[in-house]
Amino acid sequence: MAIDAKHHDLQSLRIDRAAPGGGETPTWARRFIIIGISLIALLSLSALAYRLLSRDIPEVEVARAAAENSDVGGIVLSAGGYIVAHHKINLNSKVTGRVKWIGVEKGDKVKEGQILVRLEDDEFRAQYEQAKGAALNARAYLEELQHGSRPEEIQQSGHNLDEARATLANDKITLDRTRNLFNQGVVSKQALDDAIAKFDADQQRVNSLERGFQMAKIGPRQEEIARARGALQQAQGQADYAKSLLDATLIRAPVTGTILERAAEKGELVTSGFASTAEGGPQGLVVALADLNDLQVELDIAQDDFSKLSPRQKGIVTVDAFPDRKYDGAIAEISPEANRQKATVQVKVQILNPDEYLRPDMNATVKFLANEKKSTSTQPSGVLVPTTAVRDRDGKKVVFLAFNGRALMRQVQIQSQRSGGLLVQGLNGGESVITTAPQDLKDGDKIKIKGQS
Repeated sequence: MAIDAKHHDLQSLRIDRAAPGGGETPTWARRFIIIGISLIALLSLSALAYRLLSRDIPEVEVARAAAENSDVGGIVLSAGGYIVAHHKINLNSKVTGRVKWIGVEKGDKVKEGQILVRLEDDEFRAQYEQAKGAALNARAYLEELQHGSRPEEIQQSGHNLDEARATLANDKITLDRTRNLFNQGVVSKQALDDAIAKFDADQQRVNSLERGFQMAKIGPRQEEIARARGALQQAQGQADYAKSLLDATLIRAPVTGTILERAAEKGELVTSGFASTAEGGPQGLVVALADLNDLQVELDIAQDDFSKLSPRQKGIVTVDAFPDRKYDGAIAEISPEANRQKATVQVKVQILNPDEYLRPDMNATVKFLANEKKSTSTQPSGVLVPTTAVRDRDGKKVVFLAFNGRALMRQVQIQSQRSGGLLVQGLNGGESVITTAPQDLKDGDKIKIKGQS
């Protein structure tokens, strides 16, 4: 009985679909549900198909074609390069020594003759003092020879000669007396020989003093003076050389300019010979400086454009760092030879009004102005496009333009090669030319521009 009661209870929990509000779904509702599901499935299939098909659309890179006039605004050529110092000086030491003091930092402004670095100079100073003393000694000896004997010396030499002559005269008297006594048999033969020997010795002494007296009055020989003069010149040269080495321990600024690099520090060894790359080895370069009021722009001009330029031609210089600033320039140097590998000619443009904004190695652009005698035609001479944009199709030169998601082929004629690409005819300028794309790209193909959704 209990089980039957529970079964009866469960039966009472069933939904009575015949009750109000519990009937079947209307037909119109079922139609809307089916239509919605169909639309969702159709959109999903469309999205999937778009994704599958879009993978076949090539992705391309484009660049802007620039119209080039023969003389727009008086500009005949625009070229890019780098700013360089007209004269950059790398200071080295003339002697090998250790840095005792360095008084500049990178960016400091220095004047010509200013001391930049001091080297230890104890050894060089001692060598100079030694050489200077030798030169002074040689000079004194030469002056002594040039001045000859002093009057007091000549007078003393004369007195010595007179004394010797008096002694010789006395010896002559003694000799004569001794000879007479020897003849009389009063003195021995030995006494006579002694008197003769003493006379002869005093005679030689008188002769020597006479020659010395004459030489004292004449002075030294010219050959001896010349030899002394040569010795002085040699000693003075050694002293000057030692002085130059001592002065070289002071490294001075050769020109007024700005320090570009400081390569040595206090205590480091610098050398005038072989510089070591090892840590702690002798350094060759001490400092580098340049006059930043004397700047140039170094350009590599394509040989096809070289005919547009002439010596001293003027131009306008701009730099990427400060595009709103303009500087006057003029061609200062044209290389006498071309670069075979680059097919260019190097040209240097002098910046006539540099200021503190300019720095060596900055990117710069020079727009060369036409000479006044040239016409100022404003007709476009062609359109400049990248070299990679030009392709061969059936023996013709063509470019592809990106327009509304498709590639449009245009035939062009190449006028000349430029530093930035090719000058062509057949375009108006301002078009988006395709530079990178599959080789089998055709006219009218769909494309996607790289970087654009």
